[in-house]
Amino acid sequence: MIATQRTLLILLVVWSLLMIVPDLWRVVQPLGSFGFYANDDGLIYNVTGPFDDRAASPAWNAGIREGDQLDLSKMRCSPYDPVICRSVLTALGGVQLAVPGRSITLDLVPKTDRPTHVSLVAKQRPSNFLTRAIIFLDQIAGILVVLAAAWLVWTRPGPMSWGFFLYVMWFNPGQSFQFYALLQDFPLVLLAQNIAGCIAQAAGFTGFLLFVLRVPNNQPDPKWRWLERVLPLIALLLTLLLLTSYGSAFGYRTEWGTRAGILTGLVIAASALMILIMRRQTQTPEDYQRLRWVMWGCLLGLPSFLLAELASETTLFITKWGDFTPSEDIIGLLYLVNGVLCLFVFEAIRRPRVVNVAIPLRRVTILGLLLSAPALLLHHQVESIQHYLALPGWAWLALGALALFVISQLHEGAVLAIERLLNRPLDRLELALGLAMREAQKPEDIDRLLANEPCHALNLSSATTFRRQGSFLVRDGEGEGWKGCPTRKLSLKLPMLAPLVTGQPFAIAERTNGIDLPQGLRRPVLAIPAVDPVRCFAVSFYGPHAAGTDLDANERAMLSRLARLAAALYAELEDFRLRHRIAKLEKKFKAQS
Repeated sequence: MIATQRTLLILLVVWSLLMIVPDLWRVVQPLGSFGFYANDDGLIYNVTGPFDDRAASPAWNAGIREGDQLDLSKMRCSPYDPVICRSVLTALGGVQLAVPGRSITLDLVPKTDRPTHVSLVAKQRPSNFLTRAIIFLDQIAGILVVLAAAWLVWTRPGPMSWGFFLYVMWFNPGQSFQFYALLQDFPLVLLAQNIAGCIAQAAGFTGFLLFVLRVPNNQPDPKWRWLERVLPLIALLLTLLLLTSYGSAFGYRTEWGTRAGILTGLVIAASALMILIMRRQTQTPEDYQRLRWVMWGCLLGLPSFLLAELASETTLFITKWGDFTPSEDIIGLLYLVNGVLCLFVFEAIRRPRVVNVAIPLRRVTILGLLLSAPALLLHHQVESIQHYLALPGWAWLALGALALFVISQLHEGAVLAIERLLNRPLDRLELALGLAMREAQKPEDIDRLLANEPCHALNLSSATTFRRQGSFLVRDGEGEGWKGCPTRKLSLKLPMLAPLVTGQPFAIAERTNGIDLPQGLRRPVLAIPAVDPVRCFAVSFYGPHAAGTDLDANERAMLSRLARLAAALYAELEDFRLRHRIAKLEKKFKAQS
């Protein structure tokens, strides 16, 4: 059974990558366009296409104008004619690109002083470093999320991981214009691919519902078993609805079907969010926090993808008040945002506990602002700059890579600045505990300042310190969250403590070979040794936050710095005791002599 699943997984991964990997070539060599976009009713709503002005558009030069109508009674794949069918599949469905030099023929509904039969040749569309950079990011993100979802199925096979993979297989940030452009020479294959795409899209929607019903531990929820049972029927109905959008290839006006199919995705997203909100009340604190990651991923990822689909495949944003269709660069960024859902879900499934979701949301928001600013401000200017400088394509690609590097550095700097601002309470805590440690008179005081005080200040579920005594680590006090735990002595030779030799913080393994530790939310997840270059003086064990979130990187770094300070102070107290004892012995010796 596992072997069969893995074989199927490999085939689906190959198909998914086959659709998106070829678009990397568009970074080097842009595709062409016929200079017009038509919806699935055959209405031509744009005669400029991706070109900067109408004069560069093959459709405009051939006499086609906005509002013209393709004659679907003549342009249809039945009865089958390869030339006509190829033209139909290439012309309909919103934004379409083609290999430069490819030709199609169009039949238009007769109008006064307008051509009724037009032949067009695809002309290479203009491009710039901004467009190329966004394409590159989309494709790399698409490849990574497909592989990540496949890894989850490979390592954690089950309905939950399969449901998420079926979603990612179709709804990933990668674009597939190059793949479909290559298939335009084979109309029947392209038609079969379109049908397979409808099935995959319906499977993705229902797979996502299956995922949200079982996340984060692949456990069926009895309250929602009825919905799991009707998922195959939902998949069938969605497939039939999505297939109607290709009725335009057989002479029917199906723009309503295209819109309905995509808008159904928004209903699916809202339903998934509602299910997650209702299910979160029954989760443990750790799993509740994992669900929060999935919920925020739903809020950001799936709607962004569907908005991009609506903008590129339908005329929904063209209204009587104006055309509100986003630019191609913004559409590309909307596809990229969908990768946020995949990233959040991947982390929520892979880890038994996660940090507060506000932390990655801050990073994503900052990155989104840095990426969208050039797309919004330089969308038109970049073409003028490119024309003025007249650099070759490879130079603009290099310039785009340089721009991405600059943006990444700006992102890191902005993140550090924001975190420095938000971490001021943490800095004040570290300063206060450091000053208190320097005033400590006994090792037990340092134990308390390493464990109890951070536990209260950070609202941790548990914390305690084991101080070294010979070849053992011994716990003198109870420790927060350790009441009733019988373990008071740990051998330094225990496998659980093997990472001590590195002197670095380390995670507590799930298996502790029979060592009694607090269980549930109070179970320690992090050990931080108080070490100097010579020896280990103590080890502090910390549980997650009482809310169920893991300790974040800044909290871990702060506790590590306190532990290093504690090691120096443990050594100072030990030296003081030894000097005091030596002084007493010397005094006693002098008195006896």
